[in-house]
Amino acid sequence: DPYAGSLRYHLGLETPNHNDCYIRVDGENYSWRDGQAVMFDETYVHEAYNKTQADRIILFCDVERPMRYRWAQAVNRFLAKHLVTAASSPNEEGDQTGVINRLFHYAWVIGQYRRRFKRWNKTVYQITRVVLIVLVCYLIWRL
Repeated sequence: DPYAGSLRYHLGLETPNHNDCYIRVDGENYSWRDGQAVMFDETYVHEAYNKTQADRIILFCDVERPMRYRWAQAVNRFLAKHLVTAASSPNEEGDQTGVINRLFHYAWVIGQYRRRFKRWNKTVYQITRVVLIVLVCYLIWRL
């Protein structure tokens, strides 16, 4: 989820207690176990798997991200109230995925290609990055 206003808390209430029932957060697997919790930054790419035959019951909670300043907290609460539906994920059959969440998937895929390009040749990556930034600035200036 692209909105960084909260942290996610998952508590295993009734789980298969098996490594095949897990959530993957930023490439790292966390197996759900009865009575055990996982808290993570929701901006990391995450997806859930249950490759067992048993059902799982997980308590999901969004915990408001701590903010240092009151104005930042007010902005955070406004965004949470008005943008969360645009970034929603389906939880049940028939639930819609929010437009921001759908777009974020494409941004993540593009980011994977960008990181692979950077690993391939960091110098060429840096030159390409500067050229693209200059090109975008030029196009904006031309408007």
